[in-house]
Amino acid sequence: MKNPPAKPSQLITKEFARQLNVNYNNKKASLTAKKAQKEDANAIWYSLEELENYIHYIKTNGAKDGYNVDGIRFYFGVYPDDEAHGEKAGLTTLFLVPTGKKAVNKNDQVQSFSLIKEASSADIQSLEPMNYGNIGRPPSLLY
Repeated sequence: MKNPPAKPSQLITKEFARQLNVNYNNKKASLTAKKAQKEDANAIWYSLEELENYIHYIKTNGAKDGYNVDGIRFYFGVYPDDEAHGEKAGLTTLFLVPTGKKAVNKNDQVQSFSLIKEASSADIQSLEPMNYGNIGRPPSLLY
């Protein structure tokens, strides 16, 4: 391999990941399960194909909407407690929202540097979030 990928700076140890997962199970998922009287998801899985497709979708459509897409924010959510959501009603989900900045036209760079500096990545409201990862069967996994 000529150009191996750079090691991501956000990597954590497997032990710390396990600790985070145990903390979640002890503090959050167990509360939800007691209230709902059913086992809640503590992990969500997306295939590489789904993620690559979503990344391609948000980059392409974000550019059409005038954004430089620079990331994905992951939000926790809970499905509404109604019959329309079937067995997922009241349970945890994870959804993805693209982030970015409005592309700056080179001709419009009359703005002051401080204004440009303040423009931080924000959720892009014109693009749809992604949801419906697979929680697996049974839903509860241990890291």
